Amino acid sequence: MTGSPTTAASIAQETELAARAKAGEASAFEWIMRRYNRRLFRIAYSMLKNASEAEDAVQEAYVRAFTALHTLDNPQSLPTWLTTILVNEARGRLRRAWRFNPLEPGMDDGSGEQASPIFTEVPDTPERLAFAGELRRVLEAAIESLPGPFRTVFMLRGVEQMSVEETAQCLGIPAATVKTRFHRARALLRARLQAEAEYMIPDIFPFDGARCDRIIERVRTRLGLAPR
Repeated sequence: MTGSPTTAASIAQETELAARAKAGEASAFEWIMRRYNRRLFRIAYSMLKNASEAEDAVQEAYVRAFTALHTLDNPQSLPTWLTTILVNEARGRLRRAWRFNPLEPGMDDGSGEQASPIFTEVPDTPERLAFAGELRRVLEAAIESLPGPFRTVFMLRGVEQMSVEETAQCLGIPAATVKTRFHRARALLRARLQAEAEYMIPDIFPFDGARCDRIIERVRTRLGLAPR
């Protein structure tokens, strides 16, 4: 599952559930996990490029979040708070594995220039829809080929539709850097794909039910929560 667009109702719901989870209600924390599982897995995978390791990172992030819920002063910031914990967990794994390659000096020029859309609008046709599965795999492969810092920013901004400010907060980088990396990531994807598939972006890296359930059960076990 993935988060819904921010609305007054969704904010109120998350505020209530965060409060219930802080009070120790296991069902509320499970709801939170189901809501954000896909987002966190996508981000972890974009950084680690390994499904099993990404799954472990999400699990560890949830354990850390649950044990630190008392530090969440503003329940409305729950999505950003969870994402930040996950990003830090993934970065720690990258450092331990000596696989983190930062940008070369001077790569961030602070440009806030708006990039043109990666793809142009193309009407749906039976042929286009039939080709959708293969095209999505091509798109996923293109995203995986992006340099790590670009890939993670694109996953947060382009796929999860997080704002520049939210992305900057989660990654601990300036907003101008987020804009630059997102701009360059889009340019790299346009050059590689040369195809129109913007409508597919929200559906990439699907999060299957079995993985979602597995992460939740492992977290519940580690936290000693009562079986459902």
